[in-house]
Amino acid sequence: MPSKTAKFVSSPPAILATGFLFLITLGTCLLKLPLATFDSISWLQAAFTATSAVTVTGLAVVDTANFTKLGQVVIAMLIQFGGLGFMTFAVFAFISLQRRLNIVGQKIAREAFAETSFGNITTTARSVIMIALSVELVGFIALSITFLQEMPVFEALYAAFFYTVSAFNNAGFALSGDNLAPYVDNKAINIIITSLIIVGGLGFIVIKDLIDKRSWSKVSVNTKVVIAATASLNLVAFVLFWLLEHNNPNTLGNLSFSNQLTAAWFQAITPRTAGFNTIPIEQLTDASTLLTMFLMFIGGGSLSTASGIKVGTFVILILTTWAFLSQRDHVVIFKRRIPDRLVRKSLALISITMMLIFLSVFVLSIVEADHPLDDVLFEVVSALSTVGLTRGLTSKLSQTGEIVIMFMMFAGRVGPLTLAYLIAMPKSSRIHYPETNVLVG
Repeated sequence: MPSKTAKFVSSPPAILATGFLFLITLGTCLLKLPLATFDSISWLQAAFTATSAVTVTGLAVVDTANFTKLGQVVIAMLIQFGGLGFMTFAVFAFISLQRRLNIVGQKIAREAFAETSFGNITTTARSVIMIALSVELVGFIALSITFLQEMPVFEALYAAFFYTVSAFNNAGFALSGDNLAPYVDNKAINIIITSLIIVGGLGFIVIKDLIDKRSWSKVSVNTKVVIAATASLNLVAFVLFWLLEHNNPNTLGNLSFSNQLTAAWFQAITPRTAGFNTIPIEQLTDASTLLTMFLMFIGGGSLSTASGIKVGTFVILILTTWAFLSQRDHVVIFKRRIPDRLVRKSLALISITMMLIFLSVFVLSIVEADHPLDDVLFEVVSALSTVGLTRGLTSKLSQTGEIVIMFMMFAGRVGPLTLAYLIAMPKSSRIHYPETNVLVG
């Protein structure tokens, strides 16, 4: 019988973590090459950039413009492998769990993965890649046409390639230090980039379900939840950002009404979890900053290129709270009951995420004592949710601070899947304990 150590080493979370570490190590070595940068960078800076790219975050201690075309292509490839690799491996990992789940667990897993069985793993993985590359091709063509209006052919095609990969994978890396601020009034680029972000953040299972069913009444409950919640969050955030910032001269105040709406829409989408910005994040009002952190914390859909606690987890949390307040025995959505196992999983994920945020903010408040606490909190939430937005703290981090943020980016990308795997592996016990009461609230 295999030992516990052997089981852990061969488990999907261990393989996933090892794969990410391998990509980060390889990326670090490539980015440290003299041909990869104009001005030499340290090993820690190379490792930070590689970690940010592989975890599709976008935080940078070195301006992407300091990397040569070779270095930027390496970053783009790390983003692509980090994003697509995560999605593909997640499908393999979750489907492989069916071999150990009971009948009820298998039914839940098949529902979560659009009736996927372990007999068509290869087909499923191939579909992930084909859908992703198809969406990226459309984005590349659209951005190329737009950039060709103001750039030479090669530069336009190169910019379209880089931003397509970065946007679809929700990475947020840009080719210049001012990110996408020069395009704050370019509606075409704003629409294309936000469309790529949204599609990448919906999740592969949702996209595949939509393609297969092509009818709202036929798609799974998971698809309905993700689409409805994503649309609601995007629209509410869009309205709130415009209301909060339209009089702020440092963000939207000096723009025309049309451009204000465009910028507000972009700012509503990018925290989910892309990291691009067309307005200075550090100049947002306090209310908008809190709203941005809230959106970063939620993130995108499960098995997507986005991170955060995920839309489904947030919806279950809200529905669980409502069920308790209305004194209902079960959590229900779209006339379907959510299993207690998923409720406990959601609560555990949120608890662990909150603890990671607290511990990281606590450590950084010590090693980065010269910086405001709100900047530190924003940085941590952005890193753990693999967003990439910053209030200017990233480039000012100490070496210890960089290591903490690197860990948070890695944990934010690997952690949720690891937790899901552990929770999905129920350990049966014949021991039953008597109930007791502990005061709550």
